[in-house]
Amino acid sequence: MDMEITGIKDQICDVCHKMWQLGWVAANDGNVSVRLDDGTYLATPTGMSKSFITSDKLLRIDAAGNVLEGSEGLRPSSEIKMHLRCYEKREDVCAVVHAHPPAATGFAVAHRPMDMYNMIEDIAAIGAVPLTPYGTPSTTEVPDAIEPYLQEHDVMLLENHGALTVGSDVITAYYRMESLELWAKITINAILLGGSYDIDRKNIDKLINLRSYYHITGKHPGYKKFKHPQDGTPTDR
Repeated sequence: MDMEITGIKDQICDVCHKMWQLGWVAANDGNVSVRLDDGTYLATPTGMSKSFITSDKLLRIDAAGNVLEGSEGLRPSSEIKMHLRCYEKREDVCAVVHAHPPAATGFAVAHRPMDMYNMIEDIAAIGAVPLTPYGTPSTTEVPDAIEPYLQEHDVMLLENHGALTVGSDVITAYYRMESLELWAKITINAILLGGSYDIDRKNIDKLINLRSYYHITGKHPGYKKFKHPQDGTPTDR
């Protein structure tokens, strides 16, 4: 068990360092957690750059967010409530990643969900990404805002905040964040070049049906278009 936890800690540190290197987080932004087999959790501490995270700085907490193991003076992020809500509502979720990737967060700041069906891989792997309502950090507003979307989505945009991904393990959750950000960059470039165009519905359905063939875990919303939260207009581009 100790060897297994050591490996998971190494993965969390690797993900934290990659997020910082890619510019998805700055200063003390972002947080990562993993659910262990015994029902406890490993979580990154608050007030620390992800570039400085090492195994000895990770915390072990219970389902209420209480610290069970950790270096003196360290405590979990105030966003741990959001992580714990994901675990509470999804038994299949064993890792949560929160970051502020610039392109994807641009959609969140622009109040635009990412419901484009323009990229083959992202249609199959992620599907439409909703924009969850604004919530004040460190309160239950953020967990309450994401909860209605958890049963269909593994990837969410947090309004005026950032992005959230969940997975069966920390690498899967990280990959989903990586895919989300690349997809956002490609879409922005396409718009600058004249337009982002969806694949036709027949081929979208084919791509979604390939999930089982590629052994893709997690949830998928199927074909879904969201409404603009302010004026109710479709977000098709």
